[in-house]
Amino acid sequence: MALLDNGFKIGTPILLGIGALLLAPMIIPAAASVLKPLAKATVKSGLLFVQKGRELLADTAEALEDITAEVRAELIAERAASAETPEAEVVS
Repeated sequence: MALLDNGFKIGTPILLGIGALLLAPMIIPAAASVLKPLAKATVKSGLLFVQKGRELLADTAEALEDITAEVRAELIAERAASAETPEAEVVS
């Protein structure tokens, strides 16, 4: 049994692994009962974050569309005003 002679180097991890396998049927259901609500809360928070992000992007897009429409209206008004004003007459 030379493999387990030095318990701190090789034997301890082997024994811990065997212990984990034996305790797994008791630990997994307990961990699942704790982790499931945590996972649900994480997913819920993520969905709310995405929804708020979409709302923010929609508001920003709407604001940019409004600014673009205002600038286009100003450009049209400037072009119309420059087309209506006659060119300065040359004074001789």
